[in-house]
Amino acid sequence: MEGFALSVPHSGSAAARRTRILALVAALLQGCMFSPGPYLDTSELRGKGPPESPRFELVPITTRLVATQEATRVVEKLPPELTGYTPGPYLIGVGDVLNITVWDHPELTNPAGVQQSSEASGRPVRPDGRLFYPYIGEIQAAGLTIEQLRNDIAGRLARYIENPQVDVGVNRFGGRRVILTGAFGKTGPQPLTTIPLSLPEAIGQAGVAAGADIARLILKRNGREYRLDLDTLNRGGAELDRIYLKDGDQLHLPSNDSRRIFVLGEVISPGPLSFRSRSMTLTEVIGLVRGLRQETSDPQAVYVIRGVGDLERETAQVFQLDAESPAALVLAAHFHVEPQDVVYVGAAGITRWNRFISQLLPSGTFLRTGINLEDDLNR
Repeated sequence: MEGFALSVPHSGSAAARRTRILALVAALLQGCMFSPGPYLDTSELRGKGPPESPRFELVPITTRLVATQEATRVVEKLPPELTGYTPGPYLIGVGDVLNITVWDHPELTNPAGVQQSSEASGRPVRPDGRLFYPYIGEIQAAGLTIEQLRNDIAGRLARYIENPQVDVGVNRFGGRRVILTGAFGKTGPQPLTTIPLSLPEAIGQAGVAAGADIARLILKRNGREYRLDLDTLNRGGAELDRIYLKDGDQLHLPSNDSRRIFVLGEVISPGPLSFRSRSMTLTEVIGLVRGLRQETSDPQAVYVIRGVGDLERETAQVFQLDAESPAALVLAAHFHVEPQDVVYVGAAGITRWNRFISQLLPSGTFLRTGINLEDDLNR
């Protein structure tokens, strides 16, 4: 309304002048056709927009749409090559520190005497896979089971000791391990021990960071990547503990910074929401932002705006939920939003009008002041 000049004739009574001013203001309001605040005009979504605008399709959220969405959702299953792997006996690896005990021969078990701890007296497996032991010298250890190494040492010591009783244990594991990267609480190498390590146990030991995306865990094995949706698999009752890790496996847990939805409009706490699972329902989204503003929102104007990769060739979709009906809450509980969706809740018509009037009040005050001043001058 900038640049508008109000001119009121001085002739006639004060009441007549007020009537003319009010009529002029009413005409001004009718001509402005302006409603402050965000407002989603759906006329363009129905093909009435300019030809150069992106192509959109307005899709009501109905029972049929929800049923179609559920039917097209992929059921997550465990890859059989992962569940089919069964760990064998532990194989000694380079970097392991072994504790070799020969009963009744402390000079072999702990040559430095009781003042030296068993940890310090351990026998490390060198990079060449071998270790040194008294009387028998160099011996191959890497690649053998603990039982195989024990029998080998006992057989060689039998030349010097009658019926040697040998025991072999691992003081420190370091030869065989898996690598954890990404949004784990503790990243880096995690050793494999004599007890087989399952996928849930590895995740539990490392912990999961607050910003982790558990729907996109990546297991790399033998040059191949397996993408595992832990959230869906757990909900589906998949036996994740059937996946055992092997030497050289890599686990990467990405963050969910790039997987967000954006909630705008007449909600109590608008802003971005991060995914911690594959999908979220519209009910969950509305609940996380503490619901709609009861006094200002339009329950018939709940939209989910979903973009596409190429707006010039593809048609984006705008899903509309009429939340005025109780049945709509059932639909919202089954309608799944996707990353990068925009959830928008429009304002009620009376809300837009009240905002318009609140912006017009300074102009209205100016008009009333002018009328009162003119009355005072005429007196």
